[in-house]
Amino acid sequence: MTSILIIDDDIHINDMLEKVLVHEGYKVFHAYSGTEALLFLQSNKPDLILLDLMLPGLSGEEVLPQISNVPVIVMSAKVDVKDKVNLLLGGAVDYITKPFEIDELLARIIVQLRKVENTNNSDTLIYDEIIVNLSTHNVQVCNKDVKLTKTEFAILKLLMENSKQIVTKTILLDRISEDTPDCMESSLRVHISNLRKKLREVSGKDYIEAVWGIGFKMAE
Repeated sequence: MTSILIIDDDIHINDMLEKVLVHEGYKVFHAYSGTEALLFLQSNKPDLILLDLMLPGLSGEEVLPQISNVPVIVMSAKVDVKDKVNLLLGGAVDYITKPFEIDELLARIIVQLRKVENTNNSDTLIYDEIIVNLSTHNVQVCNKDVKLTKTEFAILKLLMENSKQIVTKTILLDRISEDTPDCMESSLRVHISNLRKKLREVSGKDYIEAVWGIGFKMAE
C-alpha cells in the first residue's frame, strides 16, 4: 500500500487529510513537528511527504534539505513567488498554497507518485548530458564513456536520483555505505573531487556543487 507522511502541526488538517487519503487507498502517517518527522524518517520511508512550513521546533524549510529520495509536496499559506522558487530549488517536487482544493491536492499526489513509479521501473538515469545505466554501471557523458570507481559511481547515482535536492554528507555516507563501506567522511571530498574532474574533462561543465556546511547536489 502506498504510504504518505503528513508533517503538519494542525490536528484538524491532519484528520481531514487522513480521512480523504485513506478513502483513496493510501496508508497515512503523521508527524506534528520537524523533529518528530526526522525521527520517523530514520527508520521509515514513505512513498510521498506532505510538508507544512510553519512547524514547532524545526521549520519546514529546515526539514526539507534533510529529506532524501522521497518526493515532498509543500503545503503552505505563503504565496510569495520567491518562497515557492526557493523551496522547489531546495528539494520540493511541488508546492500547493493553503487553503487548497482537495481534488487538486489528490491530483498532484497522483502525478508525483506516477513519476516515482516510472523512475523505479527504469534502468537508466539521465541528467543533462549524463546517462547512467544502473544494470551495467556504464556512465556516458556527451556520448562518451567515463570510467568511474565503485565509490564515484555510487555517489553519482545517489545525487542523480535526488537531482532536485541537497544530499547531506551524513545521508550520502549512509546511503552508499552498502556499496562502498570504505568511503569515510575524511575521504568523501576526495572522491567527489575526482568525480567532478572526470565529468568536467568530458563535458567542460561542473555537474556537482558543494552546498557549504550541508552537503552536495547536482548543479542547476
